Amino acid sequence: MALNKVVESAAAAVADIPDGASLAVGGFGLAGIPWFLIEALLQQGATDLTIVSNNCGVDGAGLGLLLDARRISRVIASYVGENKEFARQYLSGELTVELTPQGTLAERMRAGGSGIGAFFTPTGVGTAVADGGLPWRYHPDGSVALASPPKEVRNFRGTDMVLEEGIVTDYALVRAAVADRAGNCQFHAAARNFNPPAAMSGQITIVEAERVVEVGELHPDAVHLPGIFVKRILELTAEQAARKDIEKRTTRQQETIR
Repeated sequence: MALNKVVESAAAAVADIPDGASLAVGGFGLAGIPWFLIEALLQQGATDLTIVSNNCGVDGAGLGLLLDARRISRVIASYVGENKEFARQYLSGELTVELTPQGTLAERMRAGGSGIGAFFTPTGVGTAVADGGLPWRYHPDGSVALASPPKEVRNFRGTDMVLEEGIVTDYALVRAAVADRAGNCQFHAAARNFNPPAAMSGQITIVEAERVVEVGELHPDAVHLPGIFVKRILELTAEQAARKDIEKRTTRQQETIR
């Protein structure tokens, strides 16, 4: 019998995620995020979650839904961005936030998924990223309740570098353009940024796929994530696959060419 990791529903895909779990979540802003797995997790009810993601969605969408429901206790991310509730919870002491340089965050997830415990990078040397003191959590009065610790810095070939630990999470939620039934995945355009390293980081990785094909239909050169990293696949309907929102649409009136 051919390997088939497709599950029957989004609810079934996330049913065993417990309170206190850590999750790596793919996407950038709202582009390439696992919309339906996030919404299923909201309905499932798990709380006290640690989220590792580039950002935390926007108010009322994506991971912002879990924030609004007070289901996230800690976030490891690159920026607060467009989410006002994220900023409010962080500054009021309701949320622990470990801000990490964007490339470092991607590499921390990739390293964790590759079995690499830590790595050295020049990014952040000479700043609070390396020296410590970044506010991870505030008291309600605005004073710092928890600050980042200093990290080891070593010199390699004349360049100072800071030690960053790889990230391994309990689960990962990602979105792929195409997946075969064995879990081999292809991502489209910018969705290829954080989805592959997030998928690698999770011990149990769940993929929502816009299209599911049979094993062998994806050319090996088109596989961006090997199926060995994937445990479950949610096949989206055509209507669900068409959902591709962005945070903010900015347009201008097209000029008439004479």
